[in-house]
Amino acid sequence: MNVVNPIRCKKQLEAVKGYLRGKNKRDYLLFMVGITSALRISDILSLKVNHVWDGKKPAEFIELNEKKTGKYKRFPVTPNLKKAIKEYMAEYDGCPDDYLFVSRVGKNKPISRQYAVMMLNQACDMVGVEESFGTHGMRKTWGYWAFKSGISLDYISIALNHRSIAETKRYLGLLQEDLDNIYLQVNL
Repeated sequence: MNVVNPIRCKKQLEAVKGYLRGKNKRDYLLFMVGITSALRISDILSLKVNHVWDGKKPAEFIELNEKKTGKYKRFPVTPNLKKAIKEYMAEYDGCPDDYLFVSRVGKNKPISRQYAVMMLNQACDMVGVEESFGTHGMRKTWGYWAFKSGISLDYISIALNHRSIAETKRYLGLLQEDLDNIYLQVNL
């Protein structure tokens, strides 16, 4: 299994958003859900339209039971995510019980994990993201930017359903970054 990384540069993060937004609203929404929710790809792909849209406007919260842990998860729909949902729904012509990220292949099936990986890698390549990125990179991106925004690792660890803060630090690549900064600070 390849190790993936978060997108650590805001300009690159915005560039990926812009690229996907201009290319395909469904793929843009998938990326937005991924970077604003800390969900795993299996949970993102299982979302139905009625998870995010009440028939007239975006939902205030998204609620589900995580596939991997079975734990209940609820998170608010951020203003940026609301915009992405509105843009997608303006072009949507399916049913509320359909998968949100419906594939063009088959009847009411979500896109595949493989398609999601390929789509994300293509977007990252197009905007110059050099580090390895994949579907799990969206979850890591959320955690990384939550930390950079000053959110306590305690809360980030809870949101990611990690057992410890040390696990969260490793997961986000913060241990190596912290060690690098220590060497730079000592500067003998």
